[in-house]
Amino acid sequence: MDSQDKDLMTGATTSPVEETGTQEEVKAEETLQVTEQVIETPAEVEAPAEVEVPAEEALEEEAPVEEAPAEEAPAEEERKVYQTKQEVLERVKEIAHGEEAPKKEEVEYLKTAFYKLHIAEREAKLHNYIEAGGDPEAYQVTPDEDEEVFKAEMGIIKERRQQQFREQEAEKEENLKKKLDIIERLKAMATTPEEANKAFQDFKALQNEWKEIKSVPAEKANELWRNYQLYVEQFYDLLKLNSEAREYDFKKNLEIKSRLCEAAEKLADEPDVISAFHQLQKLHQEYRETGPVAKELREEIWQRFKAASTVINKRHQQHFETLRAREEDNLAKKTALCEKAEALCAEERKGSADWERHTQEIIALQQEWKTIGFAPQKMNVKIFERFRAACDSFFASKAEHFKNLKDAFKENAEKKRALIEKAKALQDSTEWRSTSDKLIALQKEWKTIGMVPKKLGDQLWEEFLGACNKFFEARNEQTAGQRNEERENLEKKRDIIGQLKQLAEEAGEGLQEKVQQLVAEYNQVGHVPFREKDKLYEEYHAVLDKLYKELNVSVARRRLNNFKQNLKQVAERGEQALDNERTRLMRQYDQLKQEVQTYENNLGFLNASSKKGNSLIDEMNRKVQKLKDDLQLVKDKIKAIDQQNNEPKTEE
Repeated sequence: MDSQDKDLMTGATTSPVEETGTQEEVKAEETLQVTEQVIETPAEVEAPAEVEVPAEEALEEEAPVEEAPAEEAPAEEERKVYQTKQEVLERVKEIAHGEEAPKKEEVEYLKTAFYKLHIAEREAKLHNYIEAGGDPEAYQVTPDEDEEVFKAEMGIIKERRQQQFREQEAEKEENLKKKLDIIERLKAMATTPEEANKAFQDFKALQNEWKEIKSVPAEKANELWRNYQLYVEQFYDLLKLNSEAREYDFKKNLEIKSRLCEAAEKLADEPDVISAFHQLQKLHQEYRETGPVAKELREEIWQRFKAASTVINKRHQQHFETLRAREEDNLAKKTALCEKAEALCAEERKGSADWERHTQEIIALQQEWKTIGFAPQKMNVKIFERFRAACDSFFASKAEHFKNLKDAFKENAEKKRALIEKAKALQDSTEWRSTSDKLIALQKEWKTIGMVPKKLGDQLWEEFLGACNKFFEARNEQTAGQRNEERENLEKKRDIIGQLKQLAEEAGEGLQEKVQQLVAEYNQVGHVPFREKDKLYEEYHAVLDKLYKELNVSVARRRLNNFKQNLKQVAERGEQALDNERTRLMRQYDQLKQEVQTYENNLGFLNASSKKGNSLIDEMNRKVQKLKDDLQLVKDKIKAIDQQNNEPKTEE
């Protein structure tokens, strides 16, 4: 199809936009397109049947003449409202194969009605497809047999209209010849004064014959009219009828023209401006075809008819000025919609939510477009093409986006299925610690994978979560007793910390022994819950540091003193026992030194930009310092052994 009744649908959720207009606009467009010609129209001479004099005609001036459309559009209320495409097709077939002449307005109306129903039917099919869960990108428009039949029948109508046009043109040429012949015969009568009275009946017969002949070629109409008018006037000037016959003729013509004046005056109350204008054209035609009135009444009757015509003509002119203003306003509105659609196309869309929001906005613009009438004729097609181009661009981009998104969904689904297989392989493991770490790592990796369609995503997540839960439920059952014990240990250690805090406040005699006793008790208590370990550790060492600071005793010094006391007992077992202890301490020294070096190397790779990273660095620094303290203690123990053996050796 080549009209704007085609829809703008280029994406999965688009809706058609069709150019529609009121019957009044269709008539107005016809009237604006008629050919303007200029003739002189005296008050009492007949005008050619095929020419219509507009209401703006002035007695003293030349006025433009509008040729009435060959087919007058029926009033809006007279048009049948078609409910189905079959009803339209039946009427189209009736016109294509019937005897009646195809009328342009009805053919155009049928075409508009058919494609409105056709587009609505196609939209409904797409909507039902999507509602049933179909993929909008995969939807394909199926050929419509009714549309093919419609196009074929419209082709036949087009051929008939072309044949009708050719016949009308041939008829106009034949009418031209007939009227030229009448003019020649009138010329002969008008130039023979002695025969004028005798030829009056022939003259009236020629006038009647002239009236019965209809359209002639438009380019010949004015010249033909002027020649006819000339010889009619000359004939009447020569005519010497008896006064009774002449008066009777004038009286009869006056009655006809008075009736025409009354009809023209009543048109001022006609609500349909276009209809009033067309009716006025018919009255003008009849006025021209009516003979003259008495000379003293000619000006008066013409001025009356002219005044009534002017009223209608001014309304007609104002109507088109209003229509043009409305069309300019419609153009401004449509231009604004184009700019909005183009702006939407240019906006960045980060996800499906943005695409859906913009799609609804584009559809809203298309719906608003439908409510706006015609733009000026020169811009109507251009502005529609601009709007359609913006919509096409948006839906093409949308189709490409969702095609890429579909590929990404497929890839993400495969990654998640791979993690599910790994989780299922671990779900029956009894290595609680290592397997827990692995499953937690799989869960973290799961979070890094992009989206998949919701229905599939929920299914995959349930499968993955089921495998993880199976392992953790088994682990929880196995370690339930262990956790209860850890909670008991937590309470014991908190109680010991409380006692240490109380000692720090009292600071009485035997403080060191009490502290050592509580530290020993604390060390004998087993593990606590993992989440409480660090907090408990910090609280415990904070109170110990305070106590040791008050006692002016460090943990290392106490441990070294204890070692020296125990060293005498070892020496009593012989020199071999001291050597064995020294060898063990040397291995411990090397091991601690290597650990310190490893931690210091790892510290160089850590990033302290985040809170978590900074906390990890503090923890590692604390461990390094503890290792260095332990390293110094081992070094001091080795020196103590060397002193015991009277061999001052130091390990650097």
